[in-house]
Amino acid sequence: MDQLPIILGLGAAVLLAAVVAVRVSITLGFPSLVLYLGIGVLLGEEGFGLRLDDPELTQALGIAALVMILTEGGLTTRWSDVRPSLGPGIALSTLSVGVSVAVTGAAMWWLLGLDWRVALLWGAVLSSTDAAAVFSVLRGAGIGRRLRGTLELESGLNDAPVYILVVLLASAEPMTLLFPLELIYQLVVGGAIGVGLGWLGAWTLRRAALPATGLYPLATVAVCVLAFASGQLAEASGLLATYLSALVLGNARLPHRSDTVSFAEGLGWLSQIGLFVLLGVFAAPQRLLDAIVPGLIAGAVLLLLARPLSVVLALLPFRVPLREQVFVSWAGLRGAVPIVLASIPLAQGIDGADRLVDTVFVLVIVFTLVQGATMTPLVRLLGLAERAEPRALEVDAAPLDELGAELLQVRIQPGSRLHGVYLAELRLPKGASVSLIVRGGKGFTPQDTTRLQERDQLLVVTTARVRDAAERRIRAVDRAGRLARWRGETGG
Repeated sequence: MDQLPIILGLGAAVLLAAVVAVRVSITLGFPSLVLYLGIGVLLGEEGFGLRLDDPELTQALGIAALVMILTEGGLTTRWSDVRPSLGPGIALSTLSVGVSVAVTGAAMWWLLGLDWRVALLWGAVLSSTDAAAVFSVLRGAGIGRRLRGTLELESGLNDAPVYILVVLLASAEPMTLLFPLELIYQLVVGGAIGVGLGWLGAWTLRRAALPATGLYPLATVAVCVLAFASGQLAEASGLLATYLSALVLGNARLPHRSDTVSFAEGLGWLSQIGLFVLLGVFAAPQRLLDAIVPGLIAGAVLLLLARPLSVVLALLPFRVPLREQVFVSWAGLRGAVPIVLASIPLAQGIDGADRLVDTVFVLVIVFTLVQGATMTPLVRLLGLAERAEPRALEVDAAPLDELGAELLQVRIQPGSRLHGVYLAELRLPKGASVSLIVRGGKGFTPQDTTRLQERDQLLVVTTARVRDAAERRIRAVDRAGRLARWRGETGG
């Protein structure tokens, strides 16, 4: 108990420093993830003397943080953004991974003289793009929704096959013809568990009238964690189950969805900060000098050969423009995931695993700085920058269980076609009505002649029977204005 105030105080100080680092990184123009690693190194043996030399504990904490990051990524990814990119995203997270592992492994076998299985292990560890890095960097890069959706979908999905490859390659069991069958089983079953639990969780939460708003975000995150646990217990991919369950939940009609998304974003930031600080503490700075040359060699092979070749082959059937292929190749950001994956062979006592960890650490620092700092200039150079789109209409829902009704909270975003529409022109179905408008911090009861404005907040009371129809009508007018029906907009 005597150490508890010190531990809590130190944790709070580190968290505050990491939050400030976000602002500093934006000002300086490079990813905050590197600053988190620096904070961890400062706290480690060479700094304040904190010692973490248990690879199994590091692996467990790292995977737990990764589960939270994938949960946040899935909950905040809009299906409308990734649906047009479904084919390229899946190809990049499967075929591209296989090509990258093979090319990188062959290069490591030839250049560094590694055993072939160890060389493939290096290739697998280095081939996963990092969800935390992608979600934090690309969403501010100014690229279009389709291209951003492709990269987000890849980063959310490719952790699963890479994790399976690393576990299988790091095991002592000989590789047989069952190897690809086991990989397929884990992905298919893990995906089915994730989609199933996500659908079941959304169905349950829509019908549950919980006593406090804050319980809905907790229950949503718990479903995603349950998906991971269920996948692992079924000897399938828990990471894939986590991301897909979060993706289903994030695009469902969840009660208090905006609160859930805000909670998930905070949890994602906390996980990123904790993960990178943890890995910084785990690092051994005195060994990193010996890993600089192997790290630069591995990074150059990955960035200049393996990644571009794998992207070209994966996107070949989809006729993706060359400039977009160039950007996708460069935007394969590495972050904490390769370091977490490198801790798996280290925990199993594989020869040379400590060298792999150090090499990955150097590679992540150097290439995150290089790629992160050049991302926005590359977007402009390739002509991929797009005008910022109006934010999507926000519709939050809360069940009124005893009344058999629901309360919708609608926020009219700048650029919405709802601006200037008279309330009577909404033509909501019978059983739904706008009961209150909050404008400029003041609420009033609207009339049919009330004209909606940007940044208005509407409270819509609707029966459960017409709830979907009411939301579809509001979204249709948001997209196409008062003549939405004549323009073929249904709000689907």
